[in-house]
Amino acid sequence: MTPSLELSRTSELDPLADDIAPWWRQGVVYQIYPRSFSDANGDGLGDIRGITARVGYLAELGVDAVWLSPFYPSELADGGYDVADYRDVDPRLGSLDDFDEMLAALHGRDIRVVVDIVPNHTSDRHVWFQEALAAGRGSAARERYIFREGSGPDGSEPPTDWLSLFGGSAWERAADGQWYLHNFAREQPDLNWDHPDVRADFLETLRFWSDRGVDGFRIDVAHMLSKDLTEPLPSRSELELIPRDGDHPLVDRDDVHEIYAEWRALFDSYDPPRTAVAEAWVEPSRIHLYARPESLGQAFNFDLLEADFDARRFRSIITDNLALAAQSGSSSTWVLSNHDVVRHATRYGLPAAEPGAAPTRHGGDWLLGGGDESQLDRERGARRAAAATLFILGLPGSTYLYQGEELGLHEVADIAASDRQDPTFFRTGGAEIGRDGCRVPLPWTSGGSSFGFGPDGAHLPQPAWFAEHAVEAQDADPDSTLNLYRRALELRHRLQAAEGLEWVETGRDDVLRFRRPNGWEVVTNFGERPFELAGVEPVIRSGAALEGAVGGESTVWLAPGGDGGDVPA
Repeated sequence: MTPSLELSRTSELDPLADDIAPWWRQGVVYQIYPRSFSDANGDGLGDIRGITARVGYLAELGVDAVWLSPFYPSELADGGYDVADYRDVDPRLGSLDDFDEMLAALHGRDIRVVVDIVPNHTSDRHVWFQEALAAGRGSAARERYIFREGSGPDGSEPPTDWLSLFGGSAWERAADGQWYLHNFAREQPDLNWDHPDVRADFLETLRFWSDRGVDGFRIDVAHMLSKDLTEPLPSRSELELIPRDGDHPLVDRDDVHEIYAEWRALFDSYDPPRTAVAEAWVEPSRIHLYARPESLGQAFNFDLLEADFDARRFRSIITDNLALAAQSGSSSTWVLSNHDVVRHATRYGLPAAEPGAAPTRHGGDWLLGGGDESQLDRERGARRAAAATLFILGLPGSTYLYQGEELGLHEVADIAASDRQDPTFFRTGGAEIGRDGCRVPLPWTSGGSSFGFGPDGAHLPQPAWFAEHAVEAQDADPDSTLNLYRRALELRHRLQAAEGLEWVETGRDDVLRFRRPNGWEVVTNFGERPFELAGVEPVIRSGAALEGAVGGESTVWLAPGGDGGDVPA
């Protein structure tokens, strides 16, 4: 058993003040997908009051901040990422008063709040887009978006053969015959970031939420705002040949950082400065541009989302991303699961990808085959997931956790086509299964119509096996996944006293060991054969306890001095 530790995360100083280093450099951020977290009003959809009701749970878990996926008015064409109003709360989720109450409750428990900003596109229900449709060709209203005449003799073909990231054409025809660009769903028309109205309105949005007390922002598809659509437009095959080196027509253009420089000036006008983290799927050599202090300040590292449970791969990713963080002056971010990918407990329980195979973060053949249980080793996946989580929680930098991973949840694969909601599934005719499986509402109790998610049902079907993973089932079990997370987050505040990492050679290719500047050590055995660790008692471990060894596919933390009961303040 792990020794019982009573550690406090409070300070004599204001716990929400950046008294030594900005909190985000090594903070643990818990992502909440609001519609699937907790339902207070019984309509089957998670809501703001549901989050407020669970603040005690979040505080006991020990997170430093929560990140809220979009909660704005939306028709849910893309799970809330089709935003109709950036400065309000979806009435189905609550009101601005509810948001303020939630914010106060979280701040009252020393938990900061990061909100999602979706600047590449709006909903087609946004007042600007409705105005653009009504105003017609050549209107000022249409200049806020990207409208073009079609190709072919009568303009009935799309302007280019570009594809949406959700499948199908990236262009949709308006009633008057013009076409508008949508890199995602057709209900998500791309904005024209060369237009001064767009730039000014988003600055107002960032100011609106900052003035309410929001601590930071997660910037959705931060690499796609700026575009060069000078005629003639390239074809899809021509587009794919253009290097993504800062001058690509559609992604990761150097001039996007002119936008973020304006944002940074606004963020820095607050005390403490508001934070921002970029979701930027760009070449590794360019990610540091988004993490610079004069840009957004931090950027997601997604490499672990696409990596098998492999020691060499993990070490390479950690080394490379710490170097990139040093290049920008920021800190790295470590992510194993989020609302867009198959949960890591499931990924690690599936057969390893063949060398050179495409990444399987969206589920690959397993999901497309209906989630055949014969391919999934649930116990192994859970064991590896716990080991990987304990590994990344020991690293310098910030860690992002996705709701439900602390319960050891697997992906929900068995969802009928009639119950699915992700536009990817529908736009590809089911060829891509989509992301519903990681967005199924959480189980809070072992019984009831929705496992405690709400008074009456859930908007996505929950499987029967959720009962054994529910908070209620794990709360009193000292060996549960939930209590492993709680202990690890409690300890992390001591381990993270200083940034930095030194690799300690283990003599084995399948075992990684590193030491933090204050003497703490983390050892992860990626193999199946035990790794000898004689004379040292871990302060926390994943997997079964072994005398003088780290068990297969497990992680241990070692405190300075090697005595598990002596944890220095």
